[in-house]
Amino acid sequence: MIELTASEVAHATGGRLAADPEIRVTGQVVADSRHVGPGSLFVALPGERVDGADFARGAVAAGAVLVLAERDPAGEGDPLPLVVVDDVRIALGDLARYVLARLREANPAVHVFGITGSVGKTTTKDLLGLLVRGEDPADTIAPRGSYNSEVGLPLTVLGASERTRNFVLEMGADKPGDIAYLASVAPPQISITLAVGTAHIANFGSVEAIADTKAEVITGLRPGGVAVLNADDERVLGLAPRATGLGHRVVTFGRVPSADVRAEDVTIDARGRASFVLRVRGRITDAVEVADDVRVPVRLRLVGEHHVSNALGAATAAILIGQSPAVVAERLAVAEPGSPHRMAVTERPDGVTVIDDAYNANPESMRAALRSLAVMAGRERRSVAVLGEMRELGDRARVAHHDIGLLVVRLNVKLLVVVGEGAYHIHEGALQEGSWGEESVFVPDLDAARAVLDERLEPGDVVLVKASNSTGLWRLGDELAAGAVGARVAAGAAHEPEPGAAR
Repeated sequence: MIELTASEVAHATGGRLAADPEIRVTGQVVADSRHVGPGSLFVALPGERVDGADFARGAVAAGAVLVLAERDPAGEGDPLPLVVVDDVRIALGDLARYVLARLREANPAVHVFGITGSVGKTTTKDLLGLLVRGEDPADTIAPRGSYNSEVGLPLTVLGASERTRNFVLEMGADKPGDIAYLASVAPPQISITLAVGTAHIANFGSVEAIADTKAEVITGLRPGGVAVLNADDERVLGLAPRATGLGHRVVTFGRVPSADVRAEDVTIDARGRASFVLRVRGRITDAVEVADDVRVPVRLRLVGEHHVSNALGAATAAILIGQSPAVVAERLAVAEPGSPHRMAVTERPDGVTVIDDAYNANPESMRAALRSLAVMAGRERRSVAVLGEMRELGDRARVAHHDIGLLVVRLNVKLLVVVGEGAYHIHEGALQEGSWGEESVFVPDLDAARAVLDERLEPGDVVLVKASNSTGLWRLGDELAAGAVGARVAAGAAHEPEPGAAR
């Protein structure tokens, strides 16, 4: 955290100061009282069920030196050191905007990357953080997880220190205007737009409205910025005229020959990991002086062919600020999943492989995960898909789930377990496509899914777990990875009779 006085916090947020103006915030800015430490600023966010102001006194007792709140919380004891504002969320953004502006004024070399898209934001953020990080770990902020909201992004920015040089930020949207707001808090020099899909389409109404919302990150670029666009996605590439019309540069990535940074000769191994040749068009950046195209081989550890696109987006942004293609390739080759429940692969001692991609789901990411499952299982192992609801799809939900059921059968997934009423039409689609007997099972909840898996998992199975985060199916992913579900597999494998013995 950049050290601030209480007076500076009040000035940045337009708040009323009810504290010694010389109080110094030297610790972290936190919105969870359990994370308060010495010198913290506690942000008392109001919520539907709890009001952060009710925890303010405890936060101060735990070491917070200042509280940002919408009201003075009642209670016995000494007056609390407060900055009182009309809207804490807006004030949090104002404070982050102020801190970033101060950092940029002190060091014009500070880079802000804004990453958006219907799929792949978090993985691209994790990869880019790895690609641009210097010898000092504090020089780059790329938070673990998805801190891409009106609360998460400002908190991420406020985690900076004077040593921070790179902010790698996700910018997510539940509705039009969300990304525009986030870009106003942390205006990027470089934006990365990955894909325009159907995530949260219930809140937008159309894919075209989603594309317009993704374009907000381009509108929010600093003057003379660079818009990095996925040339494999027609809707993303269609944003190029908006960028050039605002005076920004466009650099593209993808697998199409026209892309400035592209993947050639893509292959997928038996574990679902991609290899390709990274080809960088000469002179895409003044910082890397190459007259001719550069080609370097890349082998990813990440599971899933869709990660080729994420790797290209991250590589393009890193090269634009001066990282060499050779170093980019080296770092991509050692990258592991950086955030939980995103194609995290666990090889259990009993021979079961768990692919936990249960952080979130939409039709695009569901299809990508299922294809990875099919590749990893191949012809020798049994594929098992445990799928839950893809939420916020509006009136497209039934067809979207039904189509996933069709794909499951077409990919020859051997066992489908559909969990929860909202996902039922996946089961329906599988049945209509020709799934029969016990190949597709519908269960109402997690407990029933556990029972099915305990009974039917076999040694050597490859199991995919995927659903929207709010379904809670990620808990089952954790349990499967830990061996707490399907435990009888291990016992059965331990007592497997010798070849030829009676069964």
